[in-house]
Amino acid sequence: MGFILFAQPDRSVCSLHHTDLSVKVKPMNKPSPQDRRPARERLLAAADELFYEEGVNLVGIDRVIERAGVAKASLYDCFGSKEELIRSYLQQRHEARQVRLRERLSRCANGKEKILAVFDSMAEVAAKPDFRGCAFARASAEARPGSSVKAMCDESRAWNLALFVDLAKDAGASDPDRVGQQLRLLYDGASVSAHVDTNGTAVAAARALAEMVIDQAIN
Repeated sequence: MGFILFAQPDRSVCSLHHTDLSVKVKPMNKPSPQDRRPARERLLAAADELFYEEGVNLVGIDRVIERAGVAKASLYDCFGSKEELIRSYLQQRHEARQVRLRERLSRCANGKEKILAVFDSMAEVAAKPDFRGCAFARASAEARPGSSVKAMCDESRAWNLALFVDLAKDAGASDPDRVGQQLRLLYDGASVSAHVDTNGTAVAAARALAEMVIDQAIN
């Protein structure tokens, strides 16, 4: 015997206007402008904040992933490992510093002005409330010898030294290599003192000494 189905319009199985509050569906949140960035950019931004604030070894990848708001697979797709994420974070900082300094130095008239402008740039960075010293010195202290992280730190420091040597040469120093070493020592010391000692005058003092070093080297 067959069955006859009767339509019951007032008891529809599925309705677009269903109002039963026993099942609550969360509305989809619209992504923020930050969330629309590619996963790689979001991971690097999160790494920059956390690694610089707390150190590269203390911060685990789960915290970076949570801060970035991406899936764990995205980290490995983009970087392959935590070490590569750290190296990429440092490379991004290195390139940003290069851009910042080159733009500033382009406005200087001679080598001496350029050298002092490097210290002026550091003074601006050190005055920020989130200043935690040199990211490369800190990461280098935590890095394994021979690692890609250590190599990135060495590359950045080598560039910094070469910059001072070239600027000393432009300023007319008779021994630019020696002067470059002296200037980098002043630069490093100012960075450490500004961070560790919270010394607000450290960079200004280093700048004054740098000017004396230059004047003695070109006279």
